[in-house]
Amino acid sequence: MCKLTDNLNGIAWEGNTMTKAAAARRAYVLGHPIAHSLSPVLHTAAYQVLKENITYARRDTLSADLPALMDEAEAGEAICGFSVTMPLKTDIIRYLHSTTALARVTGAVNTVFWRKTEDTEAPLPHGHNTDVGGIVNALLHAGLETHQATTQPAILGGGATAISALAALHRLGYTRVTVYARSLHKLSAIYDAAKRLSLEVQAEPLTRFPEDCAAYYPVISTLPAHAADDFTENIHKVYPYAVLLDVAYDPWPSQLAQIWERRGGCVVSGLEMLLYQALDQVRVFTGHATDQRLPHELDVLNAMCAAVNLAPREQLPDIVR
Repeated sequence: MCKLTDNLNGIAWEGNTMTKAAAARRAYVLGHPIAHSLSPVLHTAAYQVLKENITYARRDTLSADLPALMDEAEAGEAICGFSVTMPLKTDIIRYLHSTTALARVTGAVNTVFWRKTEDTEAPLPHGHNTDVGGIVNALLHAGLETHQATTQPAILGGGATAISALAALHRLGYTRVTVYARSLHKLSAIYDAAKRLSLEVQAEPLTRFPEDCAAYYPVISTLPAHAADDFTENIHKVYPYAVLLDVAYDPWPSQLAQIWERRGGCVVSGLEMLLYQALDQVRVFTGHATDQRLPHELDVLNAMCAAVNLAPREQLPDIVR
């Protein structure tokens, strides 16, 4: 099994000593469209608990906007991080000095942070993928146990988030995954990532999922909102108590989630994934290493939960590298 570890030896991980004397800084969620993103709510709640002087906002961004945006960040504009959403998760990589192991194995970056290296005076942009950790911890919170890795998982969709789902399932101990997608001829990135992870992938047309779904536990839907509505009524049976993570969280519950629960499965909203991936972003935006706990991390996590009306947590999440 491939072990995912970072190789950023030249980065000066400064921990929270960097942030205490820092002036006001800014962070943004980038993408299009992002008007309804809950990332600002989650991040703001975290920075209030940590007493960090960071303002976090939405910034509608297309690929053509990236050169000017990166120039702005490198011009000393006190930007400490970007949360990167579609359609930018692969396009932004060309502007980065380095990427973490999770970003490399998925071929996608959803987090950009700045650090000095041993050879530079000015901080340089580095890329990370916290979607993987978000998926892992959302599934664990829903009750998935690692000994259940003998069951067969499935992923709906074939885009960047589906690749992060592959890496998450690998992290949880799975070795075989079935991917259901509309366009089977567009899965080259899925196969490439599976090869890097030493995962066996079988691809099937999305229309077959309703008749096959009783064989899978867990299921991760990376489809956009409403994309599953056409076939949900054809789902008549699911694996007993099978966990479904539906990455789409607006509207919630989705039609897929409602049917899944009605058939005896367990559903978890993509808001849980967003929560945990945002916590991992807060780590690096405040100067911590990707595998370093935050001060009062459980308090931070529960403030984030309260901000988006999720139930409080009693234990810290896994740190996924």
